[in-house]
Amino acid sequence: MLIGAKVNIGPFVPDDYGAMYCWANDVAAARFDATFRPVNLAEVVRQCDSAGKDASRVMFAIRKHGASAIIGYLHIQNINAVHRSADIGIRIGEEKNRGAGYGQDALALGLDYCWRHLNLNRVGLIVFRNNPRAIKAYQAAGFRREGCLKKFFFIDGAFVDVLLMAAFAPARRKRGGVPAAKTSPAADQMAVRPSQAA
Repeated sequence: MLIGAKVNIGPFVPDDYGAMYCWANDVAAARFDATFRPVNLAEVVRQCDSAGKDASRVMFAIRKHGASAIIGYLHIQNINAVHRSADIGIRIGEEKNRGAGYGQDALALGLDYCWRHLNLNRVGLIVFRNNPRAIKAYQAAGFRREGCLKKFFFIDGAFVDVLLMAAFAPARRKRGGVPAAKTSPAADQMAVRPSQAA
């Protein structure tokens, strides 16, 4: 279990499946994720149970400190050991728990896990352009915009633009406290140049 300022993230337990099932079938919340399709309970259980057996993904349950009830989940997927990259997604299940910093805290824990335990260098995500609260939380966690896919999804009767965002592993220090070699700002810009697409 990983412990943050407001939440901890860790494995799922059978008592979590009911909440996960309800969130997977929340039509209103799906408008900020993807096209809604109903999900049965067996599929929810399969996804939660198989995450620990699949080297390309990890799922964490999010819980408030001192509480056993799940309030959301964090999903790291498409883990690629060669390219040291992955994609991340998060959902806080109920509106009453959104906007309170729980997602941002869980996201910080998830990124730290990516850097320290998975040895990743880049973590990407997509977010709907019409979801400013999520964009703000991702920016606060260190994600930066890389581009925009115009009219990428058709959601609830309208096309939606999708923003591409990514975070990169912080520079590491060598053993003995000697700082790692720094590149010039120009070299950094060449290595990671976000798209200027609007």
